[in-house]
Amino acid sequence: MSDLQVMVVGVGALGRHHARIVSGLPGVELVAVAEPREEIGRPIAEQLNTHWVADGRDMIGEIDAASIVVPTTLHGDIAGEFLENGIPVLVEKPLADSVVEGQRLVDLAKASNSILQVGHVERFNPAMVAARKACGSPKYILAKRVSPFPFRSTDIGVVHDLLIHDIDLVLDLVQSPVINVQAFGINVVSNHEDIVNARLFFENGAIADLTASRVNPDAKRGMQIWSPLGCVDVDLQTREVTNYSASDALRYGRSPLELAREPGADIEKLKADIFGRFIEVNKASVAEGDALTAELEEFVDCVRHGRKPTCSGDEALDALKVAEMVLQSVAAHDWGQQGNIASAA
Repeated sequence: MSDLQVMVVGVGALGRHHARIVSGLPGVELVAVAEPREEIGRPIAEQLNTHWVADGRDMIGEIDAASIVVPTTLHGDIAGEFLENGIPVLVEKPLADSVVEGQRLVDLAKASNSILQVGHVERFNPAMVAARKACGSPKYILAKRVSPFPFRSTDIGVVHDLLIHDIDLVLDLVQSPVINVQAFGINVVSNHEDIVNARLFFENGAIADLTASRVNPDAKRGMQIWSPLGCVDVDLQTREVTNYSASDALRYGRSPLELAREPGADIEKLKADIFGRFIEVNKASVAEGDALTAELEEFVDCVRHGRKPTCSGDEALDALKVAEMVLQSVAAHDWGQQGNIASAA
């Protein structure tokens, strides 16, 4: 089998990692990196022993697939032209900067029978993979994703930059349509919303509370997933997954409150027994591995075998639709005060 000819379009902060990983995948040749800024693109091409081009679309007809890692506002034009020519693409998240443009890309992929995979990389985070196996049918999800201001992705706000990760994850976990959204947000240092809190209501009765901020002293990302089985606490940064569930002593024995009412009850001991005796605490086994590498390996496998990707264009479009609902709610809850107030504009 001949090597798959792959190009990476855009080798900025994230794209250079796409290029590095693609260049090392078995059965794949990184035929070129495309980057309009020669001072950035050419050195990376030389490091990876490949070619540099200013415009990736010049390589149409010479490649088998492309990874598109350009500003969100350019996804439609660049990915669209590849799809029109029947070239499979992996597009970094979000799919596009609007639902209309996202729908156009999905339609183009279907019309040309081309693979459209979207880079919701947290799907491949080993901690998330382990959590998905343990969480049962979620009834409530609490997610938080915060970071210092990145001074990149300034063409979009925190909804499309960070919150979209958790929107995609909860849609995948809950497997039910979002029927209502309540959200508010503010812009602090950019012209877009930098901090957003959103509550999602699902058709099956589940609820998710999501917080995203790109103006935070440090970086954290994780979630708690509540179901009839208990609670799964996921630290997506440290890749730790902890399962909390009712013990047999709690389900079938005397409750801690009942024991506390007994004369001479040792309250401090009962407090210490909550986790362990009454609530079982178990650390889940989390596999090793790099999420971005796993994502790119899947893309190559999908291209080779015509398989549907873990996060298809349709699924990414669903996340984009919910993101737009969040932005509409943010605009509707304008604080009405002077200063930087987020809007959906």
